[in-house]
Amino acid sequence: MSTAIDVVGLHKSYGDVHAVDGISLRVATGEFLGILGPNGAGKTTLIEVVEGLREPDAGTVRVLGEDPHPRNRALLPRIGVQTQSSAFFTRLTAREHLRTMAALYGLGDREADAALERVSLVEKADARVNKLSGGQRQRLAIASALVHDPELVFFDEPTAALDPQARRDLWRLLLELKGDGKTIVYTTHHLEEAETLCDRVAIVSGGRIVALGSPRDLIGEADPRVQLVVPRRRLDRDTAATLPGVIQVDVEGEDLVLTTEDAGSLLTAISAAVGLDGIRTRTASLEDVYLDLIGASNA
Repeated sequence: MSTAIDVVGLHKSYGDVHAVDGISLRVATGEFLGILGPNGAGKTTLIEVVEGLREPDAGTVRVLGEDPHPRNRALLPRIGVQTQSSAFFTRLTAREHLRTMAALYGLGDREADAALERVSLVEKADARVNKLSGGQRQRLAIASALVHDPELVFFDEPTAALDPQARRDLWRLLLELKGDGKTIVYTTHHLEEAETLCDRVAIVSGGRIVALGSPRDLIGEADPRVQLVVPRRRLDRDTAATLPGVIQVDVEGEDLVLTTEDAGSLLTAISAAVGLDGIRTRTASLEDVYLDLIGASNA
């Protein structure tokens, strides 16, 4: 499989702050990569160096086979960028703004109008940009990043300021882009998004990647335990503690939460004791993995 992004030994400091501290990362063509981490972890600096907006102190970066810095004009038509604080032509309407963006790439009104429709902003096409809500501006920023049909797209917190329905609509758009073979690099604080959408995630802390892999693999490696949630009216705590495979019993409201590493044996025992009606199963999530890693790396 070909490589869209190849980062080797990347360093970037600001005074005594090592924003990016020796990161190496390879992103395959067509891959959906999530970059996760707390504020100040180095995510934005990493992305800005890869985009060619900042010069690295050391290391190498190749994007679509090219060096992105100094600003590489050959790359501009091939990449799309949505930042947290996008700039707009605020006195133009949404349609005029996108048509201006399209014209910068030598494209016409058809491509601009298609991008407007793709992010569900047609009903606001004639509204001035400075009159749009925060969520509508976010969708306009995404349309601006996609108007020229780039092969590699960077999204920095794209669902910030979006309501739940708009977030779900954007999820569908992102999956469509992936289905079209686009390479997507995506930063977010919404871990359920990353778990649902990304092929792999890189968890960044202190300027370094502390974990890299598919959400499923990271979850499986981090915590093999399973929790069974049993209504307290069905089973008392003392009896639950004696069941085979039970490591821990906790009370959550009207439920008992039984932690085990042998869910099969425990389910069999619960079935024999009280039946399985109303029993729920919980496994670890990417959020659990993230919190464990970030806590450990900051300890």
